[in-house]
Amino acid sequence: MSVNGVTEVTNNIATTYAANLNPSSVEEKKKDDEVKVKEDAAAVYEKSKDSDKSQTISPKDADRTKIIQQMKADDAMRQQQLLDIVHKMMGKQAKSYATAKTDDSDDSIWQFLAKGDFTVDAATKAQAQEDISEDGYWGVKQTSERILDFAKALAGDDPEKLENMRAAFEKGFAQAEKTWGGKLPDISQQTYGAVMKGFDELTGKTTTE
Repeated sequence: MSVNGVTEVTNNIATTYAANLNPSSVEEKKKDDEVKVKEDAAAVYEKSKDSDKSQTISPKDADRTKIIQQMKADDAMRQQQLLDIVHKMMGKQAKSYATAKTDDSDDSIWQFLAKGDFTVDAATKAQAQEDISEDGYWGVKQTSERILDFAKALAGDDPEKLENMRAAFEKGFAQAEKTWGGKLPDISQQTYGAVMKGFDELTGKTTTE
């Protein structure tokens, strides 16, 4: 092959190679690569965000959970308050009854008096008799009304919360019996019945006599 022929072939090869390395083509390929890399990165980022969402609790959900927990704690505290009130009130009512009935043959009264934790003079006995009378401070009516008023103040008009207060009342009454040393006097049993009837009325339940 002549020198001119070699030169022509060489020039053709160079021209073709140069065309393949056209700057505009190279730039377009670089841009395409960059776009693909960004798209891949974005896809990975979105997937990461979705994964984080599935593993974490949003601030709104966390606040809601905190509020619910606080409400439950408040309800438990109110129930305990009523339980303590009932425990003390039933104990005081029973003691007033025992004081007023010092000459009674009721075994529970004598059991209480046998503890020797108080003495009864005429004035004290007279006051106790007034206190446990039908309209007295420790009578069935006033005592049951006070318990129900406390329950309503703590639970409002919410039937579910009132039922929780009923349960707290029953527990408080049971604790008072334990402190008393057995079944509470008849006046306390009547008070129990009056309170339970009151809860039925407050929660819309019907009772059968």
